[in-house]
Amino acid sequence: MIRVVLVDEPHGWRAYFCTDPQATVADVLTTIADRFSLEMAFRECKQVVGAGQQQVRFIRASVGAVHVCLWTYTLTEAWAWRRSEAELVDRTDSPWDEPTRRPSHADKRRAWRREILAGDIFALLRAGPIDAEIQAAAKLLRLAAWCSCDPGKGRIKNRPIFTFSLGQRFYIQL
Repeated sequence: MIRVVLVDEPHGWRAYFCTDPQATVADVLTTIADRFSLEMAFRECKQVVGAGQQQVRFIRASVGAVHVCLWTYTLTEAWAWRRSEAELVDRTDSPWDEPTRRPSHADKRRAWRREILAGDIFALLRAGPIDAEIQAAAKLLRLAAWCSCDPGKGRIKNRPIFTFSLGQRFYIQL
């Protein structure tokens, strides 16, 4: 027995089939909607991220490349999850684009690229490391100095290894 759900769409009727006779109409349509979102995710992964366009020779390299594409897609969606539509879409170059259209994966990916690029530019243009970064680096160096292994015996030494200073502002003894 097969359950058939008929839906009147603007461009005509659609028939959806289900092999579970106990499934309700809502169950069938929910499953179809879930399947459609999965199909859209794979389509965007192929078209935007480039899954399937790798030029590799071995099957394991191909599987690895597809995994990288799927992770890239997932991380982009996770990054964009709590961001507003205004942050994700820049339609200044395309005024003909419909303003009510939801952001596509390509829009989210471009927004993430803009944010990463802005961070890189900011890092290059600032004068130098800030005090908090220098203190964090000093803390890590202090930890590395106190926890260095003795190569001969494999034991941890509990004494300072070196002393250094950063200009005239900072003096750190390890």
